[in-house]
Amino acid sequence: MGIQSAENSGNLQGMGRSMIIIGEKINGAIPRTAEAIEQRDEGYLVELVKRQEACGADYLDVCAGTAPEIEYETLCWMIDVIQDVAVKPLCIDSPDPTILERIFPRLKQPGIINSISAEGNKCEVLLPILRDNPDWQVIALCSDNHGVAAACGEKSAIAFELIEKALNYHMAPERIHLDPLVLALSAVNDSAVQFCHAIHEIKERYPAVKVTAALSNISYGMPVRSLVNRNFLTLAIASGLDSVIADPLNRDVTGNIYATEVLLGRDRHCRKYNAAYRKKLIGGLK
Repeated sequence: MGIQSAENSGNLQGMGRSMIIIGEKINGAIPRTAEAIEQRDEGYLVELVKRQEACGADYLDVCAGTAPEIEYETLCWMIDVIQDVAVKPLCIDSPDPTILERIFPRLKQPGIINSISAEGNKCEVLLPILRDNPDWQVIALCSDNHGVAAACGEKSAIAFELIEKALNYHMAPERIHLDPLVLALSAVNDSAVQFCHAIHEIKERYPAVKVTAALSNISYGMPVRSLVNRNFLTLAIASGLDSVIADPLNRDVTGNIYATEVLLGRDRHCRKYNAAYRKKLIGGLK
């Protein structure tokens, strides 16, 4: 079964797009991907790699999403399949820092560890690895032992704590992708507002730190989710978002990124936007 998408081949990053896209499709939380993982369907994973790269993914998020007792074995299989064909680096993803620690030697090129947080011993397990491997980056989540921070001030406080810990392990700020963790609007009505305020506070103190977001979280439980996602993405980019965990096969998301960057004056003479249109990377397909 093929992937349902309207993507066309091309390379967004090669056209100078500022936003970093971390492709989200190789994740066991997605039902069709979970099925492929369970069935050890190598062909489906290879297809996900090639299509996401063709649509401009700068990194490929890889998350098993399985039961803890089989996560390591599953990730080993996934990584071996993906690294045989992938050009782009991996963003290796697990809620268990010891799994990430065990899997790290298997990775062939520098990428992103996803993730650390102020919860448990994640920093203590993973920051020494990042210190000793300076070409690697990390996603840091604004959560702690009390859960996910909702208010801007709480998000920023955890962000500053995580950044300071990383700096103490000699990590350059630009290696950090700080995720203030957007909550679903259906549960927290001002979630997008709090998230964007947190971006401003983080950037004011640590301008070199990247800020990232898992795009689709904002619309969970709502109708017409893509409409909410795209408008949130525009607001977040305008607030200072640097990278996004999203579906690079979604042409509407791609178009939103190019349109927002040209509106913000980041695309001189609209060259990147027009080039993307000529290459059929944005706009409707005939």
